[in-house]
Amino acid sequence: MKIGIDSYCYHRYFGEDSADQNNPAGRMDTGSFLRRAIELGVDGVSLETCYFESLDESYLKRLKEIIDRGNLEPVVAWGHPRGLEGGRNPAALEDLKVHFRTCRILGAGIMRVVGSSHAYRHEPHGPQIEKLARMFREPAGMAEDQGIRLALENHLDFTADEVLEILEGVSSDSFGMTFDTGNALRIGDDPVSAARKCAQRIFATHIKDVAPLYGGDPRDWCFFASVPVGRGIIDIPKVVRTLKGAGYDGLFAIELDCLHPDYKEEDPSVAESVTYLRKLRDSSA
Repeated sequence: MKIGIDSYCYHRYFGEDSADQNNPAGRMDTGSFLRRAIELGVDGVSLETCYFESLDESYLKRLKEIIDRGNLEPVVAWGHPRGLEGGRNPAALEDLKVHFRTCRILGAGIMRVVGSSHAYRHEPHGPQIEKLARMFREPAGMAEDQGIRLALENHLDFTADEVLEILEGVSSDSFGMTFDTGNALRIGDDPVSAARKCAQRIFATHIKDVAPLYGGDPRDWCFFASVPVGRGIIDIPKVVRTLKGAGYDGLFAIELDCLHPDYKEEDPSVAESVTYLRKLRDSSA
């Protein structure tokens, strides 16, 4: 069981502040995130491309040096915040293609991609699914040629069944899924059942635990707010057993997004999540 961290855990540290949250305790860049991941002793990282300070080869090679120093397995994560916007943004597709080069330089065999977002979840899904399947065919072919796998996240936009429909429409062994446990619950899926249903097509994960906000609005995407893994209502051990039992050998990458107000800072929550997953791994060894 390989434990990882997605850099989105630190989105406020990267300057993406939430209006309803205090300023974070510090700031980060991607290099300092990588060094923190090494301090925490994880096996891999998922790197959000939106937080890269540059795409120059020299910059990416400096990141690769840190990745190699920490013996980290990298995943390149493209698409925050809205990806292809449900199929309405072909220009974003060109930006996605740029990051095949990023994958090559960083040594990443998987790129997380985003088709839509919660901004479009209440629009008809059928047309989005059809457009996205058509749009992803070209990059899926490029990925196959380059030995890279694309992994479409359930990005609080589609159910597990709908993601599988997109995957079938693309029809490529190089095009699979990034399974986000928290987003599964938020869209109305049971995370364990969704993991079981999609297991053979899952290339990457976001291990996200959530808890409901007392007095919150269930229609708000952040009603199920992020908490340290193991503190929420998702059966993380069963999700892990389900994926491992199906042969999944990728990262179990911790992700926090909208932090629950009971937890003031992301970094201690990340550290607690790493400890939880490590104990879970040790107990099943």
